[in-house]
Amino acid sequence: MSEGIGARLRGARERSRLTILQAAERLHVDPDILEALEADNFAALGAPVYVKGHLRHYAELVGEPVEPLFELYSQGARVPPPDLTRIPKAMPDDAGRLVAPAVLVVVIFAGAGAVWWGMSLSHRQWSAHPQPIPVQAIAPMQQGSVQQGPIASVAAAARPVAASSPPGPARGEIDATLTYSAPSWTEVYDAEGRRLLYGLSGGPATRRVAGVPPLDVMLGDARSVSLEVDGRQASISHFVRSDHTARFLITADGRVLAAPPKKGG
Repeated sequence: MSEGIGARLRGARERSRLTILQAAERLHVDPDILEALEADNFAALGAPVYVKGHLRHYAELVGEPVEPLFELYSQGARVPPPDLTRIPKAMPDDAGRLVAPAVLVVVIFAGAGAVWWGMSLSHRQWSAHPQPIPVQAIAPMQQGSVQQGPIASVAAAARPVAASSPPGPARGEIDATLTYSAPSWTEVYDAEGRRLLYGLSGGPATRRVAGVPPLDVMLGDARSVSLEVDGRQASISHFVRSDHTARFLITADGRVLAAPPKKGG
């Protein structure tokens, strides 16, 4: 009987002399994700695009071939049946009959309180003594002086305010825009190791990132993603693999190049 996905990953990790914690630290993920992969508990990882993304990274780290693992996953993937035990039950008739009188009592007390408060407030307003309103004298404006009164303030407030444009990339960074027509798992890191984008991006949607080049980009479904670099359209069709994923680099001069394979261990 052939080994499953989890057994292959666990054996490859042990051959690489890595613990679960060490592997999770190198992949920047929680150890629970790697434990779920080794236990073949793919339902705990969510949608298949999440599973395939984590599966690819883990396999590349421990030096296990990715394509056979994807084939095993495709053969074993099944849609779980709906959980009928979680269907909410209807409220018994007795409970409905008890709720209606309670709500009626609350409404009556609230109405009585509002009437009492209104009568009390009206009495206080009519019994209060009128207070004189002080009027500040306005000094005559000297010839040649600049008007600083209320009219000048209103005029100043009416002046149009220039709209601020969105901030562009900082000095030494490169700007990239990803446009999605369908959901795709996406990871983007810059040369300093900063995670600029990580997770499932739905479609249609647009995501903009800026970082120190080269930017390392991984797409779970590259067929549904188009790329612009510094406002110019860039083609990524040459980097799409047979499983529709893609990984490439965006250089400082805006070129898109093939990314070197990740080293396992």
